[in-house]
Amino acid sequence: MLSRFFKLAENNTTIGRELQAGLTTFAAMAYILAVNPDILAATGMDRAALVTATAVGAAFSTVLMALLTNYPLALAPGMGINAYFTYSVCIGMGVPWQGALAMVFVNGVLFLALSLTGIREKIIKAIPYQLKIAITCGIGLFIAFIGLKNAGLVVAHPATLVTHGEFGAPGPLLALGGIFLMLFLVARRTPGAIVLTIFAVAAVGLFLPDGQGGTITRLPESIVDTPASLAPIALELDFTYITQNLWAAIPIILTLLFVDMFDNIGTLIGVTQRAGFLNKDGELPRIGRALVADSTAAIASSLVGTSTVVSYIESASGVEAGGRTGLTAMTTAALFLVALFFTPLILAVPSVATAPALVVVGVFMMQSARELDLKDFPWAAAAVLTILVMPLTFSIATGIGVGLITAALLMLLLGRRKETTVVTLVLAVVFLLEFLRTPIGHLIARLTS
Repeated sequence: MLSRFFKLAENNTTIGRELQAGLTTFAAMAYILAVNPDILAATGMDRAALVTATAVGAAFSTVLMALLTNYPLALAPGMGINAYFTYSVCIGMGVPWQGALAMVFVNGVLFLALSLTGIREKIIKAIPYQLKIAITCGIGLFIAFIGLKNAGLVVAHPATLVTHGEFGAPGPLLALGGIFLMLFLVARRTPGAIVLTIFAVAAVGLFLPDGQGGTITRLPESIVDTPASLAPIALELDFTYITQNLWAAIPIILTLLFVDMFDNIGTLIGVTQRAGFLNKDGELPRIGRALVADSTAAIASSLVGTSTVVSYIESASGVEAGGRTGLTAMTTAALFLVALFFTPLILAVPSVATAPALVVVGVFMMQSARELDLKDFPWAAAAVLTILVMPLTFSIATGIGVGLITAALLMLLLGRRKETTVVTLVLAVVFLLEFLRTPIGHLIARLTS
């Protein structure tokens, strides 16, 4: 039955190979079960419930992708989007997490509408390639910066804004060791390098003091338990924040939309290309179904109580292990649900253990910088500013906005209008108006007083 449903013979694979590939994919991306709750909990959301939301969101979306496309693609809450949700939207802008979840829902609905109408591909094509690469790199640098901050390796300083932390302290020293161990294992192409390092660092933390009378890692009361309830965060969307702050909400939703689009399309093409699914014209069969699956996943993620679920590039590890069909994805989804029963163990993982994963994922994303053409100064300026502004302002949206505005202005002033698009110009205007919203409001208030 499995062979017929997933067309294993047509794809030159077997049940055993698909199951092994699914296990490989899960091992490569299981770190998200510890990292995503660690990031989103900073908004005030319940951390135990976030573990359940992460696993359920990943499992549901992965099963949906498998059934609709029969591709070996796994999905989970996206790195970068979760950082934007927490540090830019909730902490930076003061948006309650309930309001932020409502924006994720609206983003998902728009995402689905754009996918069904075919507009999504047109928007992606309209954004200049250099800015797409710069956005990916900027998010990578931002994620790595957050990892260094969470590890205590980078701290605030009144004179220089940031400086290095106390490297000799147990926490930062352990995190630093974890970073180098993870880099080494990834360079050696060790299967499950990220999750292995996380648990190795957490294990060593059992024997190191935390400076408060305990140890960095504290043993849970039990290793296996029933999954935590979703009740504290599921269906807690607050749409009143959007209706009352519509002008401020639009750039946030647009940023969620663009990061979601770039992340999903890039992963979809990258993984399926490795699997040999692209036809002679470079087109992907059943791409419409894949786009519907990941846009539906964005809606589902907001309902269970987590940031946007996206396709994971770690799916490529399962493809390398021989995975060719949706059975690989179904296996990965099943393992996410099994992991829920080990929630106490996942919750015991400290921030210094998950911090190396952020740094290494940031390195992965920064590797796209090799595709930047820095010889053309105007495009180089827009790209570099996009990359720099994201970590320096702790805001992905601000980085995207500055990059779009820079590119649009330079192309118009230099008489190179044909090198940009109407979409880029419109988005630049939207972000510019958002940046000037406060001073314009003050000016109007003075003129009317």
